[in-house]
Amino acid sequence: MKTNPIKVIVVIGAGSIGQAIARRVSAGKHVLLADLHQGNADAAAKVLSEAGFEVSTTTVDISSRVSIQALVEKATGIGSVNGLIQAAGVSPSQASPSVILHVDLYGNAVILEEFGKVIENGGSGVVIASQSGHRLPALTPEQNKALATLPADELLSLDFLQLDQVKDSLHAYQLSKRGNSLRVMAEAVKWGKRGARINTISPGIIVTPLAKDELTGPRGEGYRHMIEISAVGRAGTPDEVGNVGALLMGQDGAFITGSDFLMDGGVTAAYWYGELAPR
Repeated sequence: MKTNPIKVIVVIGAGSIGQAIARRVSAGKHVLLADLHQGNADAAAKVLSEAGFEVSTTTVDISSRVSIQALVEKATGIGSVNGLIQAAGVSPSQASPSVILHVDLYGNAVILEEFGKVIENGGSGVVIASQSGHRLPALTPEQNKALATLPADELLSLDFLQLDQVKDSLHAYQLSKRGNSLRVMAEAVKWGKRGARINTISPGIIVTPLAKDELTGPRGEGYRHMIEISAVGRAGTPDEVGNVGALLMGQDGAFITGSDFLMDGGVTAAYWYGELAPR
């Protein structure tokens, strides 16, 4: 009896958004859930396995290349890596500027480098960035190129990423998320040589535990005002992000790579051209 090779979908960050995308793209494939905390991965695995998915779990610290390489080794030990969902990260209310830059910027760059070496022909991936990257003022062409193409291990040595240049955790987060979309654009060129695609989704406020931390944190009042003043007038749901992720990772999105999809209910539009615009 002929057996089909196992195709693996790697989900980094076992939260609501990663799960929502995985549910839409992982039927008939093996889901490898990786999270900093084993308990988070186990809880997500229970939900997915009870819904009929084949799932295994592991831990990963995305601020460590060695840890990411171990994740790649585990994934390729199961089968061929067909998909990557990178949804791990920390928010401005959860961490210092240094931690945010190490996790959200450096960690993402290493993930793209390491999984770009093993993604199979026809494979695809999505990285979860943020609307915050779209509210950062324009960088210079030289800064954009550095964020996009500098080897990951050199990123944190950039002058404009030094802690005396980064104003606070929100600024570090904005820089990291702008860097995510730029890095994906550059990595799409390399992934394309393997016949694979990679894109970014930049969600606005999506109702997740992380978002609830933000809504009740020091910037909570501002975030609630963003929601109220936006064109849609509400926060988003993980399933809505999952729908976009499914488009980008599936055959309907086969002509899309190196792109960033902003989905924030109109908050960024209001920030630049509406009632949220800086005075």
